[in-house]
Amino acid sequence: MTTPERLPLSTFRAGAKWLHRAALVALLGPGLASAGPAHAKVPTAVHAMLAAATPLRAPTRDELARYAWLAKDARIRPLDLSIPAPEGYTRVAVESGSFAEWLRGLPLRAEGTPVLHFRGGEVLPGDDARLAAVAELDIGTANLQQCADSVIRLHAEWLWSRQQREQIAYRFTSGHLASWPSYAAGDRARISGSKVTWVRSAAADSSRAAFRSYLDLVFTYAGTLSLATAKGRPTREDLRAGDFFVLGGSPGHAVLVLDVAADAGGRRVALLGQGFMPAQDFHVLSPGGELGPWFPLEGEAVATPFWKPFPWTSARRFP
Repeated sequence: MTTPERLPLSTFRAGAKWLHRAALVALLGPGLASAGPAHAKVPTAVHAMLAAATPLRAPTRDELARYAWLAKDARIRPLDLSIPAPEGYTRVAVESGSFAEWLRGLPLRAEGTPVLHFRGGEVLPGDDARLAAVAELDIGTANLQQCADSVIRLHAEWLWSRQQREQIAYRFTSGHLASWPSYAAGDRARISGSKVTWVRSAAADSSRAAFRSYLDLVFTYAGTLSLATAKGRPTREDLRAGDFFVLGGSPGHAVLVLDVAADAGGRRVALLGQGFMPAQDFHVLSPGGELGPWFPLEGEAVATPFWKPFPWTSARRFP
């Protein structure tokens, strides 16, 4: 699906509101947790084994700095210690301080935790076979942090943790750039049709609360169409954690590559995570089968449980 260079924000906002209403109708109806194929339960023995291997604990001081949204009294388990590579595979090397390394430590909730939507209701039961884990990541109280927004959120949080905050900037669906440094300085978006003007109209504020308000603004006016314009185009051979697959549309979908492993023969597999509609907990997906929650990267497309397959032409990378 092609992505237009410009889309009137008024049109996008109206479309987004329609999607939110449709999602809420689905929430109230039966069968919400069975979007896609009817869900199968993960064997209780598997849950017990994984839970025993990765006990919950309080975040360390380093983790509180790296994952700034965490509360000190949170109980977590790091992704890399909770989800081992498949038998015969080894996680690929990543650069120190990279987005890929940061994602490996992503804090997860307890094994068997369900996926909840922004109003607190259950979207997926904790024993759904398509669900590998749920991230310990807030989603707010509005229907905003959906699929593309979750990818943006995690990337922005990594930049925040690295003190590279001047690089935090994402495009609206209209193509206009929303920069955190400008927002922190007091600039606010004035929107008229497809035109966005940034006006210095608020006090300077670089706090975490202001940062979350900035992200909510981005979530409101960005989406899969804007995420699909990312210029980085990784190939099958160099796909790495931090890359993402995106099919732009209204609606479209996006999934984030959380980790990559390879075997001695060069075959590669990946962990994939997603947010979804309505806004809900970011969660690690599972295709089922002998690879557990790892998705093979050998085919012409990557098939995930809740959307049509992502062709390799849909792979993207942040600058």
